[in-house]
Amino acid sequence: AVAAPAMPAVLAASWALLAAAFLAALMLLRPAQQPGRIVSGLFQDLIRYGKTKDGCGQRPAWLSHLQVPKRWFTHFYVVSVLWNGFLLIWLFQAKFLGGSLPSWIQHLHHALGGGSQSKDLLFFHLQADGECFSALLVLLLLWLHSCRRLGECLWTSVFSNGVIHVVQYGFGLAYYIAIGSTLLCQVPTDIKNGEELSVQICWYHIVGVMMYIWASLHQHRCLVILADLRKSKSGKVVSLSHRVPFGDWFERVSCPHYFAELLIYISMAVTLGFCSMTWWCVVMYVLFNQALAAALCHEFYQKSFSSYPRHRKALIPFVF
Repeated sequence: AVAAPAMPAVLAASWALLAAAFLAALMLLRPAQQPGRIVSGLFQDLIRYGKTKDGCGQRPAWLSHLQVPKRWFTHFYVVSVLWNGFLLIWLFQAKFLGGSLPSWIQHLHHALGGGSQSKDLLFFHLQADGECFSALLVLLLLWLHSCRRLGECLWTSVFSNGVIHVVQYGFGLAYYIAIGSTLLCQVPTDIKNGEELSVQICWYHIVGVMMYIWASLHQHRCLVILADLRKSKSGKVVSLSHRVPFGDWFERVSCPHYFAELLIYISMAVTLGFCSMTWWCVVMYVLFNQALAAALCHEFYQKSFSSYPRHRKALIPFVF
């Protein structure tokens, strides 16, 4: 029998810690809004962005100098397309064309817990080729997701004059580097370069990709709905104000594009065969991160529009 290899403790613990931090922020959201809280202004400034910034209340004036335009979200996807595209090309060359990963990537791989001595629980009962193909497929999905989001930021979304904290901006840039590096560590390093890689397409690859496409289509539709609220019938931007969106998943939740983001990451976990504990920690992070953002948006809609549909939840239909 083949024993299950140890989970990469560094990566799993890091993503679990991030998930716990956002869960704590979500739980502290309501108490922090109570008057008299010394840290309330700083806390609110760090978790809010865009239209939800108005809920920060009183905060030190110097914090206003630590803001950057929300439209700089576009930079996140530029970084992701470049970095994860770079990893995708190198991994493809190493496993299909007999190339090799740069030494610095191999060092990063081992430092983060990858390699034959500390593989994840991902497919420990299967051959290393299957592990590599699954990780390569998910890295491709992540890159395609970043390409689509970059295109939407450039040509679909209509950004207001909202801002984000410089810490949020830096965190977002680092996130898309970390997520690709995490996927790279799902690949065992004991596969010899130059050997023919057998491509084993399994049922979970098909289910995961279908779920990914379904969630991506809905996310795009919801982003188009939001953009159209600020455009005329001819497609010209006529307003930067906020209005109540309707249609598609907006009929059930305030932030369906966040819900779709969560489903996209779950679809990647399915594509990895359900067994990557590190990636499920990533999914938990995405869940609490999106839940916090959705709760703040939901609060904004309820306070700004007296006739806002009462049956809508913030993120997950019928649940939250």
